Amino acid sequence: MEKLRVGIILGGMSSEREVSLNSGRNVYDNLDPEFFHGVPLFMDAAGGIWEIPWQLVSQNTTVDIGERLTVEARRIPYEDLKGRIDFAFISLHGKYGDDGCIQGLLELLGIPYTGPGVLASALGMDKHIQQKILAAAGIAVPVSVAVHEGEWRRAPEAVTKKLLQNFELPFFIKPVREGSSVGVGKIAAADDIAGTLEEAFRWDRVALAEEFLTGIEFSAIILEQDGEIMPLDLTEIHPQSDFYTYDDKYMPGRCRKFTPPKNIPSEVVARIKEEARRAFEVLGFRSYGRIDGFYLPDGRILITDPNSSSGMAPSSFFFEQAASAGMLPSMIITTLIENALAIHREKKGPL
Repeated sequence: MEKLRVGIILGGMSSEREVSLNSGRNVYDNLDPEFFHGVPLFMDAAGGIWEIPWQLVSQNTTVDIGERLTVEARRIPYEDLKGRIDFAFISLHGKYGDDGCIQGLLELLGIPYTGPGVLASALGMDKHIQQKILAAAGIAVPVSVAVHEGEWRRAPEAVTKKLLQNFELPFFIKPVREGSSVGVGKIAAADDIAGTLEEAFRWDRVALAEEFLTGIEFSAIILEQDGEIMPLDLTEIHPQSDFYTYDDKYMPGRCRKFTPPKNIPSEVVARIKEEARRAFEVLGFRSYGRIDGFYLPDGRILITDPNSSSGMAPSSFFFEQAASAGMLPSMIITTLIENALAIHREKKGPL
């Protein structure tokens, strides 16, 4: 049987390129060699695609890889990708990876891929728009206010006043289209607003102010298989910091996680899974995704961060929850590829 050539696209142009490298490396290492031939495809900081040898996949950082590309790798024009791979496993995170850009390119090339299509991927990156859609569907979301950079430049005093009128201290400010808690800041006093907004505007033209939540944070991995949307076991999150920071997410020992949950009653877990399933469906996600939120002391469930994809590092929620369901890494990777191929066979036009 001829093996499926799976292009694992990693690296990328976003602030999350190192996270992407870890995800892609783990996907490559766990491809079942009986069925798949892995083709590592590195996206450089300018958006160029390079086919790299497996020795480069093991490098520590995207900078290490970038320094060796011209000697050890082969630049692949976009239009030639169809001749090199049969399927794309998107391990990119953040802008140009999770937001519909790479999905649009693959659609034009006729290459099936993991995750949702262009529109749903874009919604998965835009925290402001996704909250509006979820709220319209009756799914509870945090109180939030969008601040455009132009608005801030024209009238900073008015923006500060608006935020202080809408939120009790503390609250958060974050870029609308960033991941891994990049650019997120906690507002403990009015004097924190200006600097935190400036940091958010380093990453995007729109910032989102959002209420501070207390309670238990959770993450739910969702799989779509044979048309059925299925949440896996829930993970309960207890970060070391005031909120779930970049270091809490990726540095060993910075966060306690329980899969299945330790402090959330079973009947609440069932409610959370149903809300996560609804959010996945309402936003048009396909194949798989990750839905984050909070279980509040008053019993409410808020969906705070729907993601159209998930990190794939060995310690990620994705593999923790798959392991809790009895699925080995190679099994879940195979399942994702098979499910995505089935979804693309049935689509009518772009996914």
